[in-house]
Amino acid sequence: MMGPMSASRPSETREFLRRLAIARVLDGEAPEVLADLLGVSERSVWRWLSRWRDQGDAGLALRPGRGRPNKLTDDQIQQVLDWVEQSPTDFGFATERWTAPRLAWLIEKSFNIHLNARYLNDWARRHGVTPQMPQRQARERDEKLIAGWVAHRWPRIKKRSGR
Repeated sequence: MMGPMSASRPSETREFLRRLAIARVLDGEAPEVLADLLGVSERSVWRWLSRWRDQGDAGLALRPGRGRPNKLTDDQIQQVLDWVEQSPTDFGFATERWTAPRLAWLIEKSFNIHLNARYLNDWARRHGVTPQMPQRQARERDEKLIAGWVAHRWPRIKKRSGR
């Protein structure tokens, strides 16, 4: 059943609704009516009520998420994201392209934490980092010379062509 209590809701919202349901039951509201109002099964309301009776408010509290905890702390994640904003050449790499193996190497060197490069592609995407290819630029490019050409020669060429 997709209702207000579905898993797509933030945990804080689900906890708030559990506490609201208990308060309303204590005020005399029927669990069947509350279940319908909140968009959950009646069984859920009875289960929350039972947990509240056994454990008090702690029985309604947020529970830690399941699954393996992150290898990187929040500060480390922020540091990695800051690295990606910089040039890879600042870290000793030969080209201007961040790759997952480069990021994995840097994380292992800096934090002594091994992350698989294939995993890092997905991790980076989840953190808003998309693949970027640096714009190619000739090594011989001389910005001063180009600016002079645009300022002096181009106007004469443009005049001659009748534009």
